[in-house]
Amino acid sequence: MASGSDGDAGRCVLHADMDAFYASVEQRDRPELRGRPIVVGGAGPRGVVAAASYEARGFGVFSAMSSAEAKKRCPDLVFVPGDMKRYATESRRIFEIFRNYSPKVEGLSLDEAFLDLTGTERLMGPACEIGERLRSEVREATSLPISVGIGPIKMVAKIASGAAKPDGLLEIPADGVRAFLDPLSARKIWGVGPVAGERLEGFGYRTIGDLARADAKVLRSQLGDWGESIGRLARGEDVREVEPHREAVSISEENTFDRDVSDRETLEHTILTHAEAVARRLRRQGLLARTVILKWRLGRRTKAGPGGYPARTRQLTLAEPTDDGEVISQVSKSLLGDALVEPVRLLGVGVSGLVDEGGSAAQLSLFDAPAEASSPKAIQAPLRKRDLNRALDVLADRFGDDVVRRASQAEARHATLSAQWKKGSRDTHGPHDDQAHVDDANRVDEGEEQ
Repeated sequence: MASGSDGDAGRCVLHADMDAFYASVEQRDRPELRGRPIVVGGAGPRGVVAAASYEARGFGVFSAMSSAEAKKRCPDLVFVPGDMKRYATESRRIFEIFRNYSPKVEGLSLDEAFLDLTGTERLMGPACEIGERLRSEVREATSLPISVGIGPIKMVAKIASGAAKPDGLLEIPADGVRAFLDPLSARKIWGVGPVAGERLEGFGYRTIGDLARADAKVLRSQLGDWGESIGRLARGEDVREVEPHREAVSISEENTFDRDVSDRETLEHTILTHAEAVARRLRRQGLLARTVILKWRLGRRTKAGPGGYPARTRQLTLAEPTDDGEVISQVSKSLLGDALVEPVRLLGVGVSGLVDEGGSAAQLSLFDAPAEASSPKAIQAPLRKRDLNRALDVLADRFGDDVVRRASQAEARHATLSAQWKKGSRDTHGPHDDQAHVDDANRVDEGEEQ
């Protein structure tokens, strides 16, 4: 085709995205909020906007913005704490509708997904009609607005749904991809954030068309392999398929402190809390982790705007994979070491290198003392620990994750509302139960993403 690769000519991808999902649910359920500028998120000094109604967006209030800045822009703003369990329930209903239109549904978050419509025209009609029927069915079932983008590749469909907002539909035909993409900012390309956007603009690539017209060798010399890849995307060449069963690549827990913290005891107690939560989510998904990651964000602002507080990470790969919170906690504390020389505002623990529990060798603790192979303790101790973890998981599933806590665990307020619901959390019957997804792919972390 003229605007992309020949392999894309017969493909048809639909991107469905709920409009201001959390805020729309609140306005639907609370009539007194309709027509008013509302924000779902914390109103405190370190609160972050998780979702803003379109009335609030008219004042320049958007997701990932600090609550303090949002209040300045709109003094009449109404803050709603939000309820992730309720949003997850609505998400299940919406994803059930999505699956009526395609067997290949790739969930990106609670409120958006790709649907592969390739080859469905004979059975279901033109893609545009399918999109309108999907929108009508979602509206009828939930009384919530949804926008749809349709295109020959995933990136075009996603950009089109954004252009269709609010509550609209936009289809980009294969022969119209370049005309649609070329005038848009290079920052519209999926995966280009503020830092990458500044880098592209520094080389003179302000629009997608600028990138599309650039010589591949020049892009490679300036930006490496990524330059060639982004050049292909700019030309509408995207071979990525809709993946209904994406594998999880990491699991993490983090929190923002009400005040900057330098006390090591507080930090270690918080690490333990996060490590236990991560371990529970691993066990609930039947996974083990090979790598432990410690993340923190300094309390000192080094530049204006999103991402102004420097983030740091350290990680360690284990000899054997684990799903034990004690192991994850001890490794994380060792990574803490002498790394913190000034107060921090955010602390997180994560794991990666995930493997299926059934396909892994027997789990060994990094911190267990060596034992003779003939000693019963060498085998029984890990088994007893795993039995204890399972028993604690049963209690948590029945009574809540906080029913049994270690004495040294600390309360950890999550940085964002979206952190209240994640795969492997207690309320695990969300839209992606049958499709493990990249952990926190769409989380907003201290205003870094939008």
